[in-house]
Amino acid sequence: MKAEDMNQLQLVEREEIDDEEELFEAIDKLISQGINSGDVKKLQDAGIYTCNGLMMHTKKHLTGIKGLSEAKVDKICEAAEKIVNFGYMTGSDALIRRKAVIRITTGSQALDELLGGGVETSCITEAFGEFRSGKTQLAHTLCVSTQLPTNMNGGNGKVAYIDTEGTFRPDRIVPIAERFGMDPGAVLDNIIYARAYTYEHQYNLLLGLAAKMSEEPFRLLVVDSVIALFRVDFTGRGELAERQQKLAQMLSRLTKIAEEFNVAVYMTNQVIADPGGGVFISDPKKPAGGHVLAHAATIRLMFRKGKGEQRVCKVFDAPNLPEAEAISKHVFQITPGGIADAKD
Repeated sequence: MKAEDMNQLQLVEREEIDDEEELFEAIDKLISQGINSGDVKKLQDAGIYTCNGLMMHTKKHLTGIKGLSEAKVDKICEAAEKIVNFGYMTGSDALIRRKAVIRITTGSQALDELLGGGVETSCITEAFGEFRSGKTQLAHTLCVSTQLPTNMNGGNGKVAYIDTEGTFRPDRIVPIAERFGMDPGAVLDNIIYARAYTYEHQYNLLLGLAAKMSEEPFRLLVVDSVIALFRVDFTGRGELAERQQKLAQMLSRLTKIAEEFNVAVYMTNQVIADPGGGVFISDPKKPAGGHVLAHAATIRLMFRKGKGEQRVCKVFDAPNLPEAEAISKHVFQITPGGIADAKD
């Protein structure tokens, strides 16, 4: 396919997306339910741009927003409940809703097979492993493949990238875009990037995303890496409980973004030595973040180095995938054009 044709396919116009049932209800619809426009503006200033997102906050949190009393919050929540159904649904309805989930190709057919078709939207996919195991390379490849049309196993949407370790390389995107036959300039224009320096900065960047995602079709959020700043900003066992609580809040926000906007959240994680790993394992390691991070991630992938540029991926935990390892035909490798199938 020619690059010019690809550019036309790259992002479907917003009007075409609106033909389908809207995934979320804009917060402005509260005005038609009798809510003051000034109060709606206060919600938007707090990073709440959809009725779906509003229902994901506790009343305690909402009353903490300046200018919103308990009575106002009760009225706002009642109005939102009339617009959005947050009650029970049948299993059949849940299955229909699952059909809105998009699976984005990783660039490797073997890895896609392992993931049941690719990286899923509406959930968190975590990749952990040592340095140089391919986590960030997959992030860069997804930045491009997400922008492919859905009939080419893409997400047909934009990308948000939060970088905590300074590892994002826009020049790396160029050969990956060329491999997929896309215009590198257009691909880079569809990626919004932010460098986070503290865990608070990282959280605030997530809050600011709601405004962008409610206006434009995003399909991927990359956080590389999710734990790095927490390991720097909190030290010693004395601060561990506070660290885990703040980390839980961050992960809760990521889960809400994934479900509210039907976005794939791909986050990388570091590993730590596991002294209790057993005498039979030569180099025992486990993912950082403890149980808090383990429960938040829907799909957990363990990456390790293979021969040369080859990498091996194992499904560590997933609700709908068998615990399988990408060996022999499932090995993938890092190429100038991103993640690809390994050559024999």
